[in-house]
Amino acid sequence: MSDHTSTWHSTITKLRFFTRIRRFLNPKSSIKPSEPSNTTAKVADMNDQEEEKKEQEMVILQRAVKKLLFGSPEEKDIAAKDIKNLAAEALSRRKLMAELGVIPPLVAMAGSEATARQRLAVQALTELANGTYTNKALIMDAGILSKLPGNIGVLDEETMHDFAQLVLSVSSLANSQFPVNSSMMVPFVISVLESNSSLDTKEYCLGTLYNLSNMLDNANTLASDEVFNILLRLSSVKQTSEKALATLGNLVVTLTGKKALESSPMVPESLIEIMTWNDKPISQELSAYVLMILAHQSPVQRLKMSNAGIVPVLLEVSLLSSPLAQKRALRLLQWFKDERQTKMRPHSGPQTQRLSSGSPVNQREVSEGKKVMKNMVKQSLYKNMESMARRAHGDESSSKLKFLVISSSSKSLPY
Repeated sequence: MSDHTSTWHSTITKLRFFTRIRRFLNPKSSIKPSEPSNTTAKVADMNDQEEEKKEQEMVILQRAVKKLLFGSPEEKDIAAKDIKNLAAEALSRRKLMAELGVIPPLVAMAGSEATARQRLAVQALTELANGTYTNKALIMDAGILSKLPGNIGVLDEETMHDFAQLVLSVSSLANSQFPVNSSMMVPFVISVLESNSSLDTKEYCLGTLYNLSNMLDNANTLASDEVFNILLRLSSVKQTSEKALATLGNLVVTLTGKKALESSPMVPESLIEIMTWNDKPISQELSAYVLMILAHQSPVQRLKMSNAGIVPVLLEVSLLSSPLAQKRALRLLQWFKDERQTKMRPHSGPQTQRLSSGSPVNQREVSEGKKVMKNMVKQSLYKNMESMARRAHGDESSSKLKFLVISSSSKSLPY
């Protein structure tokens, strides 16, 4: 007798044993009470039906496991469908199926050239992975990454969607310190993101990149111009912007990620444009975060942002967006204000003979100069606030704001 056969008989014996024990612990009494109430009878009937349903499901499960392990290809297809349906019903059942050894044969089926069989296996694995890290780890150990299609051009949209969903599910193992081979996962994800797949499928792939980016060890795998261009492009699409920006936020804190973003021709204009989306506050928050990281201790990046017209946009965000976006916008505004004042100080007014630090005339001039500068700053700020408030109430069109973002220069900065 082969090892598989002995294992199967041992498993069936265990299932029958536990079924008998359950029946023993929940006996159906043959003695009826003399005057049973309707409620009691209904409850007993419901219990009987539930018990019968569980027994039927157990029989289906036994047959499905047997067909999956020892059946013909056609029988395996039927078994995969049954396992998918049963796994969707309860977490305990998903764990039991994994213990019965259904994952390795399903992973093998996922590499099949028959599209229908491949889809059934991937769908069943996705259901088995739902809510249990143990099953996800078993799927990874069974070699699911080696079954990912190398050429997604041969896949239809539905199969590509199913694979993307499964990859997203197992990629969450990266958050639990489980060793995930991102170099095998990323090429498939990038291929899907560059294809004509649906936005829903792309969202699954963006979720995978986000899970991987949570671990700094994966930064080198993700930090490529190709990945950053895709993330920046999808961050400008409202449906996918939040996941793309969240991934950029994880990568920009690394040295390789920050350098890649600094050298991108899409930065900072695309990020500034996102901050004008008043209907997407989370995207505004994430975009402001990325811009903060780029601007911090980088005069070159701040100059690029100034030339791209970031200040009017920051003023509007500081007035109209969510509290977190407002806080980040105000922080950026403070940096631009400090930098502008630093640049203007040596050239504020005519250069006269320097007086001693204790001279009362010098201190009066300094005080007056500060007051004049403060008034100028306030006036400029109030004008910008009034303009932003008018736009918020619909007095001006959104096209004017877009024009400000594109045409403003550092000469028009209020600070």
